[in-house]
Amino acid sequence: QLQLVESGGGSVQPGGSLRLSCTASLTLKHYAIGWFRQAPGKEREGVSCISKDDGSTDYDDAVKGRVTISRDNAKNTVSLQMNSLKPEDTGVYYCAALGACVLVPGHVGVWGRGTQVTVSS
Repeated sequence: QLQLVESGGGSVQPGGSLRLSCTASLTLKHYAIGWFRQAPGKEREGVSCISKDDGSTDYDDAVKGRVTISRDNAKNTVSLQMNSLKPEDTGVYYCAALGACVLVPGHVGVWGRGTQVTVSS
């Protein structure tokens, strides 16, 4: 029943910013929400997640200090603000519903279809 749709992807220069949004068809209060990404030829990896209960967050070391995740359960939306983007941030970014805030792709219950982020000069 739950469906997730990402938006906000695009092409930016190194050092630029993007704000990704994940909008759900149902309330998100029952789910932890994670963002994952996959670059061409690489495995899907966790970027960030936010808890369904206390709003605690987790970030992959590669993005700490540059990325902020937030949620608005009333709007059924989770956002990922990304600053100081680097070419290595390029990839397809996926929103995902989790039972808990863990950056493990195998623990994902529902995936969005993804949104492309390209960082290049």
